[in-house]
Amino acid sequence: MKPRIDATAFGSITIEGETFDHDVLIRPDGAVRKRKKQLSKAIYGTSHTISLDEAEHIFKDRADQLIVGAGQNGMVQLSDAAAAFFKQHHCKVTLLPTPEAIELWNQAKGRAIGLFHVTC
Repeated sequence: MKPRIDATAFGSITIEGETFDHDVLIRPDGAVRKRKKQLSKAIYGTSHTISLDEAEHIFKDRADQLIVGAGQNGMVQLSDAAAAFFKQHHCKVTLLPTPEAIELWNQAKGRAIGLFHVTC
């Protein structure tokens, strides 16, 4: 079951009444996990570019779509390798500022993965 995201503010996201003060990954089964942004940070020196390693981790449970909350100001992007990976696996990726991505997530149908950056 896909959890409902209640709200976001700079530095936090509230999901089903629980507030998280870190980036989150929501798996297709509804499990909410802390984002493993070190997979991207180790390669790019920042968590604002999603690496191929992180893309593979994100996609391990497979889904039809990935909704990325790219931060309050939309700073997160996919690396070229990550974009190619998702395209190869026929996974539609939508990157939006986190407040807009939350709206899309709450309306999404089908098997989806959510990645939400809570700052920048």
